[in-house]
Amino acid sequence: MNQSIYQFAKEMEEQLISWRRHFHQFPELSFKEFRTAAFVAQALSDMEGIKVEKGVGLITGVVGQLKVGKGPTVALRADMDALPIYEENETEYRSTHHGVMHACGHDAHTAILLATAKILSNLAKEGHMQGTVRFIFQPAEETPDQKGFSGSPYLLEAGAYEGVDVAFALHMCPWLKSGDIQIHDGYSMANVDEFKATIIGSGGHGGYPEKATDPTWMLGLLLQSLHGIVSRRISALDQAVVSIGEIKAGTATNIIPSEVYISGTIRSYQPDVREALEEEIKRAFSVIEPLGGKYNLSFHRGEPALYNHHHCNLIIKSAAQKLKSGIKVTEAPFGLGGEDFGYVTKQLPGAMFFLGCSLLGELQRELHTPVFDIDESALVLGTAIFVQIAAECGVIKYVGV
Repeated sequence: MNQSIYQFAKEMEEQLISWRRHFHQFPELSFKEFRTAAFVAQALSDMEGIKVEKGVGLITGVVGQLKVGKGPTVALRADMDALPIYEENETEYRSTHHGVMHACGHDAHTAILLATAKILSNLAKEGHMQGTVRFIFQPAEETPDQKGFSGSPYLLEAGAYEGVDVAFALHMCPWLKSGDIQIHDGYSMANVDEFKATIIGSGGHGGYPEKATDPTWMLGLLLQSLHGIVSRRISALDQAVVSIGEIKAGTATNIIPSEVYISGTIRSYQPDVREALEEEIKRAFSVIEPLGGKYNLSFHRGEPALYNHHHCNLIIKSAAQKLKSGIKVTEAPFGLGGEDFGYVTKQLPGAMFFLGCSLLGELQRELHTPVFDIDESALVLGTAIFVQIAAECGVIKYVGV
């Protein structure tokens, strides 16, 4: 059975590459995946037995469902949005949308899930399925809207995961070679929070600073306090980051500004560390008032830390190792990047795995960079693992070799 599943995916390699390159050439930003969603919906509609629902949660949300009799319900998720990055790769499939690029592998995720749907549709037609697989094509993973929400909570609220027993997702991984995967139990990607603040002084003439209260001077002391939080106030053994992303002040060289704007990101894994970081940032800002200034400080809590359930990781590991010999499974956290699949695994059992895709060569093609690209041979393995996950969950019945 397992040899057949890998072979089914291998037979789709040309189609996989074609789909991935199509999505790469026509990337769309968060909440604007109109062409991508239409393409996905049409491709799913062409597959026998799959019921397609459009506009799920968001106008560009697409959910396909393949149901055969009674059995477990498994959700497989792919994100579809791109990033506001100018692509520097010189390939025949480079982005045709100026300033927009699939620099995080969502083009590959979408292609893999489409191929998975096609294989499972064929298996169902041949009588080898018993249960339900839901194919969730999610918009807006990268960038939240004005309410601070990315796509995942909207799809959850709309019922995309209703009745699901277990959910899985994957992510391209440029630090592992094609053929390897990475998993991790528990918290594996970060809570993504942010703070915004304005330091308020009186401002004044640059030639007479003694007559002003200078918020840029206060800023210097504040930055020392903020940068000292991790490893000085929060243990270096805890996964935590406080990074400053924006500082804005001033209009001319001889004017001491009356205000300084500052914002940054706060990353953590554990809930108690998340709480402690917010308190420590408040403590850091308390230096402002003794220096004669005032401040406004606000926090926004974004997506929760991705929590991978242990038994779901066992399913992923078993699926990968049954498919192909020589697959290396690395067990380590994925880092302090954010992933809105964390909303899903906070509500139901699930896990995400990282799929190796590094290209040979000296150039480091990291996520969210203008030169990101993948070894497209990873597409076959990603598809086969998704299909095999369905088998491990009991949705696929016997398939002959």
